[in-house]
Amino acid sequence: MKYKTIIEPFKIKSVEPIRFTTREEREVLLKEAGYNPFMLHSDDVLIDLLTDSGTSAMSSKQWAGIMEGDEAYAGSKSFYRFEAVVKSITQMKHIIPTHQGRAAEKILFSIVGGPGKYFPNNTHFDTTRANIEFTGSEAVDLLNEVGKHPEVRADFKGNMDIGKLEAFIKEKGPENIPLCMITVTNNSGGGQPVSMQNIRETKDICSKYGIPLFIDACRFAENAYFIKLREKSYENKTPLEIAQEMFSYADGVTMSAKKDALVNIGGFLALNDDELAMKCRNLLIVTEGFPTYGGLAGRDLEAVAQGLLEVLDEHYLQYRIRSVEYLGEKLLSVGVPIIEPPGGHAIYIDAKRFTPHIPPEQYPGQSIVCELYIEGGVRAVEIGSVMFGKYDKQGKLIPAMMELVRLAIPRRVYTQSHVDYLIEVISEVYRKRDELKGYRITYEAPMLRHFTAKFEPINQ
Repeated sequence: MKYKTIIEPFKIKSVEPIRFTTREEREVLLKEAGYNPFMLHSDDVLIDLLTDSGTSAMSSKQWAGIMEGDEAYAGSKSFYRFEAVVKSITQMKHIIPTHQGRAAEKILFSIVGGPGKYFPNNTHFDTTRANIEFTGSEAVDLLNEVGKHPEVRADFKGNMDIGKLEAFIKEKGPENIPLCMITVTNNSGGGQPVSMQNIRETKDICSKYGIPLFIDACRFAENAYFIKLREKSYENKTPLEIAQEMFSYADGVTMSAKKDALVNIGGFLALNDDELAMKCRNLLIVTEGFPTYGGLAGRDLEAVAQGLLEVLDEHYLQYRIRSVEYLGEKLLSVGVPIIEPPGGHAIYIDAKRFTPHIPPEQYPGQSIVCELYIEGGVRAVEIGSVMFGKYDKQGKLIPAMMELVRLAIPRRVYTQSHVDYLIEVISEVYRKRDELKGYRITYEAPMLRHFTAKFEPINQ
């Protein structure tokens, strides 16, 4: 196509109004929410970038599928359509539906986890880490070195560090590592893709030591498109063909369908191991429901099946990746420090460089998140020492590897004018960055504290 402008590959058929608030209103609302945007009411938010999970706009075909959903308790035809689509993409033998990705993780790690066990990953996201640690196991991140440097540009900053993986297996013993995971794209690492070569190399190491490889496939289609764009010999392959090869190296898959399946609820666990699948189904019945609905209505299974087909459309993926890239380019042009290059589903502001005067123990990412809401009604999320920081035995904070603010872009929801408004808001907060203050935590839960923590500003 000769034109430079990449248009949205869809027409808008239904709209939802946005309620506009004043700065004064937002200051009060944020204070009442304990300076935690998770606790804000959604109708008090102008642009909601808290997450891309479950926030997609569904298509007319997905809504049509919802009307056709078969709500039979067992043997629903909607399940068999869902199963066929997932099998066609993953090539896995056993497809187990769950109500979302963390439910798949809960089932899997409840069976294979336990004290004295270790689970390596390129980078675990919050719920994966929590479900592993809840069993008494240890979740270990083995991100490649370049992925730890936000300002450095590289094609596949989400890759596993292969050398560290093998060294870790030798240190802990393969008998203590029930499985290895690789997350595509790497969410905690900035939405950065993983190369096919890295997936193959990870599989080779796992096979050498008899360790199954699992893929956290929340954003598998975006990762497949990055491979098409950046990895030699894949430029003429379709996203489906690339995804199928990715999954061919895996022994199992967990997925939150709320991301790349373009739905508001749903997930699955896909396995090749017959015995493990049987154990997972038995636990599914106790916790989620019968194996042919897994905590989902038949209509939701229909929507997931259709969404998995739509997400692999190359026109959609081109629009999706370019939209995020556009936001990143505009922010870089005014000096805002971000993880480079832009990832697939979000832009990640580098809070360390944005607010160098705020130390990690005063949560610079949280400071930026709060200011974005006050300034323009934008809701984002901290991915740094609030989300991933730990305490040593003396109660001192061990900071996260990076201090980030994630601007997760819901799929098919916002237009370019929304993004341009967002750029203005972020630019204004950046202009006033020296005025930002740190925060202290006044309440935190023992796990996944970022969801419900309360804060107060530090008045220096």
